[in-house]
Amino acid sequence: MTSTRGRIAALLGAVAVVAGTTLATPAVGFAATAGPARVGGITGQAPCPDAPEFSCGTLTVPFDHSGATPGTLDLEVAVTGNTTAPKGDLLFLTGGPGQPGVPAIKRMAGKLEPVLKDYRLVMYDQRGTGRGALQCPGLQEDMGSSDLALPRKQSIADCAAALGPNARHYSTADTVADIDLLRRALGDRRLTLDGVSYGSFVAERYALAHPAHVARLVLDSVVPQQGFDPLDLAALPASARVLRAACQATGCTTDPAADLAATVRRYGNGAQILSALTGYEFIDPNYGGVPEILHEAAAGQPAKLQDFFDLVRRQVDAASAEELSQGLHSAALCADSRFPWGTTDTPVAGRAAALERTRQRLTAEQTWPYDPATATGLGSLLVCLDWPREQVPPAPSEHRKLPDVPVLLLGGDRDLSTPYEVLYQQAELAHDPQIVIVLGAAHSVQNRAANPAGRQAVYDFLLK
Repeated sequence: MTSTRGRIAALLGAVAVVAGTTLATPAVGFAATAGPARVGGITGQAPCPDAPEFSCGTLTVPFDHSGATPGTLDLEVAVTGNTTAPKGDLLFLTGGPGQPGVPAIKRMAGKLEPVLKDYRLVMYDQRGTGRGALQCPGLQEDMGSSDLALPRKQSIADCAAALGPNARHYSTADTVADIDLLRRALGDRRLTLDGVSYGSFVAERYALAHPAHVARLVLDSVVPQQGFDPLDLAALPASARVLRAACQATGCTTDPAADLAATVRRYGNGAQILSALTGYEFIDPNYGGVPEILHEAAAGQPAKLQDFFDLVRRQVDAASAEELSQGLHSAALCADSRFPWGTTDTPVAGRAAALERTRQRLTAEQTWPYDPATATGLGSLLVCLDWPREQVPPAPSEHRKLPDVPVLLLGGDRDLSTPYEVLYQQAELAHDPQIVIVLGAAHSVQNRAANPAGRQAVYDFLLK
């Protein structure tokens, strides 16, 4: 998400692909039952198949937490072995929405090793992810792990039809309710939450819904609690800041922001450029070679720019539903978000006109070095523009503060997925926030930054 997002592919780097399961209607991953849903503890615990040093099991949760629709979902859970950890359980929340957690536990246990004598690490597969991934093949092909890549209208329609009316049960509110059942199954009164990108949004929403059950929060690559900005009005101007900083670091001799603006004016491809740039940060946070590519494109030579788009699509965006489910991604964002037309409960017929009115009101100052058409032409926004009307969960008050617990907010100065400008917005809603901006780091600081300052800040914060 740019606010919720991920740029999601590599939020945690490469994860093991688990075998997908396509279940019958009414929804992928949904198991219909004759009676009311039954939930309990974590069952079937055994060594994880791909990481036997960890324990894996299943948490069964209601498909519909209101009870109106019968059925349950089985969510996979993985834990480290420190059952008597003095500081309790540390729940690490992955990104997307759409990325599973269980396949990444070995990697994250390595990243968090200095705190695992004091905490038991817990990771789980959010509903609609991993082996229970929502399957939308066309949309998966179009967007992969991106939330900005441009989808085909038919792919959107096919995905919405495949998920049907039960798509609304894959919102963040449903995930928050699942997490509280996980907390109870683990036997915890309070959880420490560490969320990256969309995971930071989930952590915030959990803290707002269950303030008494949160010990402390680590928010990495922060999505503010108001959620994903479908116009990406933080990332658009941040592109100039990030590209110029990277240019200075690598000694390039052009102005990449000015060249980006000229390229968008010439070709009208701002959404495609922003999508590629936010993917490329996972390859090289210094954006090596990008200033030269933009300089040539601005001068009327776009061949290398097209090669750049193709490179990002192959090396970053391509992903299976089991790695990052575009079905879950779309269902969650369309249920959670506020758009120029309102919410997904707004009639479809009036949405395009409302979006066009927004485009006409946007100014060059808001969108430079892009243009207003870039802001209103991004992939996830277009998915939700055509998403069928559905009831959406209520959102918390816009200015409601997080509970009065320790909060660490972590960002990278090269992050275009969740620029640090939105981190500061969220910090205003914490009581006593600790803020760490890591120089030279892009998205997912704990996992991917070469600079160790962010990880050290997390260790120090968690071990206080």
